Amino acid sequence: MTFDHARIATMPRQNCYPCGQNGTLDNPISPQGIPVLGERYEVPARQGRAVRLTAGQTIRIINTHGTQVCDTWAFSTHNLNEFMSWEHGRAWIDGLIPSVGDPLLSNRRRPIMTLTADTSPGIHDTLMAACDLYRYMTLGVTGYHDNCADNLRLAMQAIQLSVPEVPQPLNLWMNIPVNAQMKIDWSPPVSRPGDYVELRAEMDCIVAMSSCPQDIIPINGEQCEPVELHFEVRA
Repeated sequence: MTFDHARIATMPRQNCYPCGQNGTLDNPISPQGIPVLGERYEVPARQGRAVRLTAGQTIRIINTHGTQVCDTWAFSTHNLNEFMSWEHGRAWIDGLIPSVGDPLLSNRRRPIMTLTADTSPGIHDTLMAACDLYRYMTLGVTGYHDNCADNLRLAMQAIQLSVPEVPQPLNLWMNIPVNAQMKIDWSPPVSRPGDYVELRAEMDCIVAMSSCPQDIIPINGEQCEPVELHFEVRA
């Protein structure tokens, strides 16, 4: 395995900067990310979207085809340095995967969202970092490759915000089984077409989603083909 160490060391200069661009930057759901309640929005394959929620509102994220992983983040509207954190969240729920009713904690150890519904078999991931350009370099990609870290950065920029860093996401429907020897595998989702989760905002927050662009290993289904997701915001 070889690395372009100069590229890794210099791209990007700050964690808020993307390493490249795609359609995410030019296609926010609205200029400030404010949704029309009840309207269904698309997160296109390989892209990201960001949406503002007020405390008490619920976002339904839909695995339209059943095979797509959705990297999901939440940031406090009032302070982007407070965000959903799985280093803190796993300690609170005493587990690796949240269940319905579980609070999703911020890095200041207070609930930022609550998982209120899940029609899927409940297999999600809280261990893996968002894919980024450097991940694809380790997989042999030599040019730019769409990635979840940049989709977060671009989705936030599209609504006039800048993230201070790329936290560990909640990887909805990502199937990373852990065996008795504490080894992991990269497996296809076990979700079904139309499965959804619902997350209730416990504070004013911005939710960002990436329709994961991974097309080299089968975390987006055996065909390794990223597809679109959808979401709705409800009062």
